[in-house]
Amino acid sequence: MINRELIRIKIVQLTYAYYQNGSKNIDTAEKELLFSLSKAYDLYNYLLALIVGITKEARRHLEVAESRAKREGTPMPSTRFVYNRFALQLEQNKMLCDFMETHKKSWDDEPEFMKKIYTQITESQIYKDYMEAEEDSYQADRELWRKLYRTLIENNTDLDALLEEQSLYWNDDKEVVDTFVIKTIKRFDEKNRSTQELLPEYDSEEDREYARKLYRATIMNGEDYQRLMSEASRNWDFSRLAYMDIVIMQIAIAEMLNFPSIPVSVTINEYVDIAKLYSTPRSAGYINGMLDGIAHHLIDTGRLIKQMKQ
Repeated sequence: MINRELIRIKIVQLTYAYYQNGSKNIDTAEKELLFSLSKAYDLYNYLLALIVGITKEARRHLEVAESRAKREGTPMPSTRFVYNRFALQLEQNKMLCDFMETHKKSWDDEPEFMKKIYTQITESQIYKDYMEAEEDSYQADRELWRKLYRTLIENNTDLDALLEEQSLYWNDDKEVVDTFVIKTIKRFDEKNRSTQELLPEYDSEEDREYARKLYRATIMNGEDYQRLMSEASRNWDFSRLAYMDIVIMQIAIAEMLNFPSIPVSVTINEYVDIAKLYSTPRSAGYINGMLDGIAHHLIDTGRLIKQMKQ
């Protein structure tokens, strides 16, 4: 799950923090990086478990409604949402159950939030259409939760506030982690039952090493990389650059020089996109031009053995 997009974002955030605080210990900083990445994976599991938590909340409401119907002699309520096949499969998922047990996490600890989001769901048109639809299939059940997640969980200010209270990392992580939750929902297959695999913590062991190597190179060679930036910005007052721009370019240069298999164009594009999210409105265009110039300079001087598109 932890891919290079997320790793780059984390390294930008932590490199900025590294220069802002007084302690500059690279070993401690590296541990902080790996810990923050592991917290993103925790959030991924916790958000999947939210679907289970909402289903349990629905079960409690159904029990109350059934008791009332028996007492009053009225028609019994529909059980369709409670017995949603995708949600039940997720509830029985061995990997998710192991995670929640190991980390001692439960959405039962957030009763007010669970009541509120359950109400938001049952009042939504997505829910009403599902309950009235003639199609009754696993695919329809899974698609319901994809739609509910995209509509009511991805952008939920109450959830954002709750997650921020639980972990300082999670508010920054959620937008990226949401994409992995949606990907997981789409991947679920009914025939896999409780053994359906969730996304692994890292896409590969190579990505874990990529994170460590890139962060160390960024910090340990920072002065050299900033000198390259200063030389490339002859027509710009380097001291007036947004500090986040310097951090982003420093990491991009570290990636160019230390990872021969990553094309220069990929590196530039990735960090330009990050600049659009984390820096000033003018930063993306400026960083794009600066990194292009630095890459050509490194190639011309023999420090970078890569090809660039003309």
